[in-house]
Amino acid sequence: MKILQVCPRYYPFIGGVEEHVRNISERLANRFDLTVFTTDPIRKLPRVEVVNNVKVRRFKSWAPGEAYYFSKELKQYLIRKSNEFDIIHAHNYHAFPALYAAQAKIKNKFIFTPHFHGSGHDPLRSLLHIPYKVFGRNIFTKADKVICVSNYEKSLIMKRFKLDEEKIVVIPNGVDLNEFRGLKKAKKNCKTILCVSRLEKYKGIQYVIEVLPRLESDVVLEIVGKGPYKKNLVKLAKKLNVSDRVKFFKDLPRNELLQKYADADVFVLLSKHEAFGLSVAEALCAGTPCIIANTSALAEWVDGENCFGIDYPIDLDALADLIMKVVGKKVYKPAVLDWDEVANRLAELYEDVCGF
Repeated sequence: MKILQVCPRYYPFIGGVEEHVRNISERLANRFDLTVFTTDPIRKLPRVEVVNNVKVRRFKSWAPGEAYYFSKELKQYLIRKSNEFDIIHAHNYHAFPALYAAQAKIKNKFIFTPHFHGSGHDPLRSLLHIPYKVFGRNIFTKADKVICVSNYEKSLIMKRFKLDEEKIVVIPNGVDLNEFRGLKKAKKNCKTILCVSRLEKYKGIQYVIEVLPRLESDVVLEIVGKGPYKKNLVKLAKKLNVSDRVKFFKDLPRNELLQKYADADVFVLLSKHEAFGLSVAEALCAGTPCIIANTSALAEWVDGENCFGIDYPIDLDALADLIMKVVGKKVYKPAVLDWDEVANRLAELYEDVCGF
């Protein structure tokens, strides 16, 4: 069976969607003839290469504000080549490659994983969601199956796009559990709060910086990620005189990121919009307790044992109290799928859709 994955960006780009597509592709490539079509907004990566046994073809794109990923080249190539594949599996409602894939569907089966969280990353992008919904609805219409990564995403899509429940399958994101075996927390003379995410306002990292003056001076914040909101976070830390307690990291090798998860005393994600929360799963697998916003799919993680929720609007005193309560708590075995199981479920779905 020939499978095509279509996504806005692929490894070495890092992000929730990118990690999802990379992990399923590397596993499914052992079972199917699999190719990834993606875009290269920086135009510096190889046009065609094999990455960990996955065939990758990149197309030039225009991504204003690191979004949308317009690519006439990808659209035209998909139209020419779509019939060579049994299944086209597109990812990410919030960018145009999925729409191109839907428009290219003729006889092949079309599967869509929207990674949908309900709005744009800022007021302008949220406004653009309104006209885009006319086109975005077409992706769901063309799809033979829609895969959601959480029950929250499923209910949101059913409400927004009036989809029949029978068309939707929930397959959560996974974690490579083998990566976390043997991780040990390093000894240190401070307490570490960790945030791992793209640096956007809606991710809520500004609240973690704002809470630092309310915490003991030996509490530091490590932020892993990059994005347009970094300059605002740097400015805020300086304004609050906590710059010496805030450290930024980007493009960390995977082994170093895993160690960051393990070394942290508490992981915090106060995002307003998440379809799943992959970084929460990774923090838990590294043995680090989490504080998360009671919003979107993040609320599904809250259990009062490993993950603790806080409501919007964020009360800084309540956040400070919760951080000191959670720091250093023992994490009990979290209910997280391994990527191998995710790939198995996808393979079964592919075969079922094609009637194998």
